[in-house]
Formats: sequence, structure tokens, C-alpha cells
Amino acid sequence: MIKPMAPPPEPTAGLLRFCLVLSGIAGAVGIVTLALSAHSGISASLETAAQMLLFHAPVFLGIGVLSQIRQVLILPFTTLSMATGLTLFCGDLITNALFGDGLFPMAAPIGGMLLIVSWIALALGALRVVPRQS
Repeated sequence: MIKPMAPPPEPTAGLLRFCLVLSGIAGAVGIVTLALSAHSGISASLETAAQMLLFHAPVFLGIGVLSQIRQVLILPFTTLSMATGLTLFCGDLITNALFGDGLFPMAAPIGGMLLIVSWIALALGALRVVPRQS
């Protein structure tokens, strides 16, 4: 008996893969940082960095899923600015807490501003969401 061929699966959006990786990294580093904060008593800034990482890990998942099912032109910018902002903000807090010196002057404020810009970009992107075209 011949089985009918299934329709080809929809291609996976590259942004989905990238966001899954970012989500996994943010979640893992967030858990490690939170554990360091809880068990070492080094600094409250470790806890802040961990919370920021853990708050943003599901956001990357959401952006990735949205990129798979809808077309939002601003999502790649949003993802890159959020990842860069998170890296600068949390990286500065973590290196300052562990090594006594941050990444570079103004790294945390620049990272924080990038995070704010990325959240605004995400909100603006919601104004123009269209079905994904293959």
C-alpha cells in the first residue's frame, strides 16, 4: 500500500534557533549566578544579574516562537539589542562582583539603555505583525 506523502514541514526560522540558544545561555548563566549569589555572599549585584538573566530567558523563547509563526521586521534588531544589553549589563555586574572590576566604564548603563530600547522596539514591533510568508 502506498502512503500519501506528507506536506513538507514549514522551514524553521533562523531567529528561532538563535533565540533558543540565547534562552538556554541566559537561563544557565542565570542559575549559576543565582547559586553563586546564594552560597558565596559575594555581592547583591550577582543576584540582580541573575534575576535579569532569568527574566529575559523566556522573552527570548517568546521572540523565537513569534518569529516562527509571524513576520515582525523589527524582531532581529530587538533580539540583538536585548542580547547585547543583557551581556553588557549582567557581564559588568558579574565581573565587578567576582573580580572587583567591571567590563569597561559605563558598560552597565549602556547595557541597561540597550535593554530599554529593545523592550520599546518589541512594543513597536507589535504594531505591525503579519502572517509569515514562506
